[in-house]
Amino acid sequence: MQTRDELDIVLIGAGIMSSTLGVMLKELQPDLRIEMLEVLDKEAQESSNAWNNAGTGHAALCELNYTPPRSDGSIDVSKALAVNVEFDLSRQFWSHLVKTGGIRSPESFIHPVPHMSFVQGADHVGFLRKRHAALTAHHLYRGMEYTEDKAQLAEWIPLVMDGRDPKEVVAATRMMTGTDVDYGALTTNLLADLRSRDGFSVHFSQRVTNVEREPDGRWRVDVRGTQSGDHRSVVTKFVFLGAGGGALPLLQKSEIPEGRGYGGFPVSGVWMRTDKRELAERHDAKVYGLAAVGSPPMSVPHLDTRIIQGTRHLLFGPYAGFSTRFLKHGSLADMFRSLRFDNIAPMLDVARDDFDLVEYLVGQVLESKEKRFEALRAFFPKVDEAGWRTEVAGQRVQIIKRDPQRGGVLQFGTEIVGAADGSLVALLGASPGASTAVSIMVDVLGRCFADQLKRGGWAAKLKAMIPSYGESLIDDAALTRRVRAETAEVLHLRNV
Repeated sequence: MQTRDELDIVLIGAGIMSSTLGVMLKELQPDLRIEMLEVLDKEAQESSNAWNNAGTGHAALCELNYTPPRSDGSIDVSKALAVNVEFDLSRQFWSHLVKTGGIRSPESFIHPVPHMSFVQGADHVGFLRKRHAALTAHHLYRGMEYTEDKAQLAEWIPLVMDGRDPKEVVAATRMMTGTDVDYGALTTNLLADLRSRDGFSVHFSQRVTNVEREPDGRWRVDVRGTQSGDHRSVVTKFVFLGAGGGALPLLQKSEIPEGRGYGGFPVSGVWMRTDKRELAERHDAKVYGLAAVGSPPMSVPHLDTRIIQGTRHLLFGPYAGFSTRFLKHGSLADMFRSLRFDNIAPMLDVARDDFDLVEYLVGQVLESKEKRFEALRAFFPKVDEAGWRTEVAGQRVQIIKRDPQRGGVLQFGTEIVGAADGSLVALLGASPGASTAVSIMVDVLGRCFADQLKRGGWAAKLKAMIPSYGESLIDDAALTRRVRAETAEVLHLRNV
């Protein structure tokens, strides 16, 4: 059966990104006709699913890779400041939805959990001490604590300190304002809000087979039902490719010139997980360490409190790995199908320049259970292997792109790639991802709906949803204090 519908917006993928953009657009212009398409049978089953990510409300509070040392030994905090305020935008938008009834209960998806950085050895302790000094010199990091005192650390993180060599040199920082976020539950909240609005529909078990520009400038999206086998097409003014690892193949199908040269490098992961209540209750923190030399940022080891569907769990990892799938539920042929004449050279350049990374990832795949527990024991010396099991994490597709100097580079992060006229945009890459979904969607609005923001009244509405919109939290300490106090109260989080 072939049908053809006409729409204003098509959102491909039913995860946190598409759901966030959908709610924003409906808030800005309620009469928009929006359709969401998802190949799986329900929302948030890939990267947004709670078991497929760390759930760390990434605000650069504990992630050491956001504060690299400069050649002169000083600490570069610019990336940390940028990521920190991006999460503030998410908090503001979620608070708006709680206040207006779009989200009924903040406890359904977000909880206060301290964020900590933990390091071992004199050199790393020296780095952490300098990092703490550099960050706390800025108002964004007001309240960050630092200690090398083992008694203090034993109070903060008893599992990490129990059984540790008393002569070992260790240190940690702590931010009590940290959070644990169930992005799967948040996606379900957002989708429930969208479903309650006129002019929105979501269709599951629908595979997008083609995205092609029509002669009038609009886009035709061809869809096949994975269970029914039915074919249909929709025509739309705007397409958002928010399908996680599936976004790159769809971008290639669109054939926009801006998408040429992009490739994807998939990275998989595995957690160690325990549901033992006595352990989960004793550990109230997300404790991040330093990544191994040559490992990707997403493999930074951390011992995490997770609160999923109201139950506390303890996770450690992720152990990195390699698979040619672009999605957890994808095909082993995904990476090979993405090869094009325009991205072969950049991908070969990355294969040459980053071969050590490939070796590392393959080694992680082959790593024994004993080796995995050895890594866990560095964080949790008295760990008992009984009661721990593996949990396969989500699949991430890192960006490979052209570079004038190197030919091709592997990029860790998130990037928006869109048509020059703003009618189609794809979201590529990974971390910090979900935590900065609101900031990313504000960028999408600025790129693709500039006229509506300038002359259509959208800017004032966006300012009502995100009070710091158009201002700088990095530069304005008073605004930061006010916004954080307000969002902490609405979302039931800690404030300092």
